[in-house]
Amino acid sequence: MKIHIVQHDILTLRPEDNLAWIESVLDSQASRDALLTVFPACTVCGAPLFAAAGQLDVQKQAQDVLQRLVERSEHRAFIVGLPLTVQDKGLCNALVFVQNGAIRAVVTKKYLGVDEQRHFVRGEGVQVVDFHDERLAIGFYEDMKELVKGHVDRPDTVVCCGSQVFDYRKPYRIRYRMIKTVEALGASVVYVNRTGCEGPFLHAGGSMAMNAAGGLLAQLPYFEEASVTIDTQLIDTVEDTRPEAVELVYKGLVCGLRDYFRKNGLWQPGLSDSPRAVLGLSGGIDSALVATLAVDALGPRCVHGLLMPSQYSTDHSVADAVALAQNLGMSYDIVPIKPMFDQFRTALEPVFAGRPEDVTEENLQARIRGTLVMSYANKFGALALNTTNRSEAAMGYGTLYGDSCGSLAVIADLYKTEVYELSNWINRDSVRIPQNTIDKAPSAELRPGQKDSDSLPDYDTLDAVLGLYLDEAMCEDEIVDEGYDRQLVQRIIRATNRNEWKRLQFAPQLKVSPMSFGLDRRWPIS
Repeated sequence: MKIHIVQHDILTLRPEDNLAWIESVLDSQASRDALLTVFPACTVCGAPLFAAAGQLDVQKQAQDVLQRLVERSEHRAFIVGLPLTVQDKGLCNALVFVQNGAIRAVVTKKYLGVDEQRHFVRGEGVQVVDFHDERLAIGFYEDMKELVKGHVDRPDTVVCCGSQVFDYRKPYRIRYRMIKTVEALGASVVYVNRTGCEGPFLHAGGSMAMNAAGGLLAQLPYFEEASVTIDTQLIDTVEDTRPEAVELVYKGLVCGLRDYFRKNGLWQPGLSDSPRAVLGLSGGIDSALVATLAVDALGPRCVHGLLMPSQYSTDHSVADAVALAQNLGMSYDIVPIKPMFDQFRTALEPVFAGRPEDVTEENLQARIRGTLVMSYANKFGALALNTTNRSEAAMGYGTLYGDSCGSLAVIADLYKTEVYELSNWINRDSVRIPQNTIDKAPSAELRPGQKDSDSLPDYDTLDAVLGLYLDEAMCEDEIVDEGYDRQLVQRIIRATNRNEWKRLQFAPQLKVSPMSFGLDRRWPIS
């Protein structure tokens, strides 16, 4: 059977725009030559919809689009997804199989995500229909487990539609599930996933098809729009190329940055020629990585850096930041903060009544820098990029309304060790991030000789413990059994939990891990 697979960047809450590209695909020769065209899940309205799913106007627009597609489907067959009110059930996340001007089947999602459960009712799961002398199983990715469990009649071909939120483990889990489905059923499998990003959520694409023998018929790229027509009866297979996780994270962050600006009307390819993004450049690894990702997403002329040295900044920090900006071709300004810092201290001296300097003055410097970055963003109509990493966010190592400010937290889901790994990967062919930035000991430079290691465990140990606690959901005793000091483990767990209140006030973060703060892991704050 010839099936046309369409991997697309679906626009959330813009059904008319989505209708236009759906129709353009159905009018294409590739779609006409195939027996069936398959779109990703949530084709018409995008996802996640959150509370918008319950709005009657959203539901009506989606159903109007569906009706228009049905009316023009003579001699055609395709599968699209949308929120649909099903009689005697309620609002469902649905896949609709349309053929020859009629709706052949409505497949409703059974295994709903946490946010979906608030607005959709539980559906019936996978359906098997007869189509061109074959038994065709149609369902959402999350419902495919029903096939393997034997809860559904054995099909000849499985069509699986997804709108999967990316994390660096998920492409491998999806591949494993597809292989296991083929092995269990002896059926060919077609998996169609969306690409593109919505706010903090990244959608990787990576659609694929396998024949009944387990051979790979097609593997679409990650974080790109693409389409392909496959024949499920073919024996010939394509080369299986699997990108490593660090490459997927890089592509995901670049895509997430670009789409955040593009879909919010702040940037268009080839049309933007002024700073759209601004960030503080400290000469450190975090801001260097964020700047590089921003340049790769938007182009160098759309990214601006502010170098804001204090009396505690080292000469090499400024030099490293300048070298980075020159390597990337982005613009920058140097705005020393010492005069402003001195004025604040003078103004507060009567209030503080001779108290010695402490973390208050350190935080004051960070807040001055945050104010400068946000002021530039206001004046030039740009968005400020936050440069906090996941290790710092976990431990609360950052100043609220200072280095925590910004409109988008680009690397807040990367541990510090992963920041280094990704930076080295970016430098694999040529030095874009200055080597001294990667090699030197990290420091906030808020007091003489300050190093991150003065306040935090070494990052290798910290990130290992955080990985066990956050990503593997291990408790204190289990982590200690892995060979870590109990007092250290207690310190890390205590700091992670008690800083939830601070993380709740951060900018939206691009999700790349399986257990992101705020999106996946939520903790009581009192």
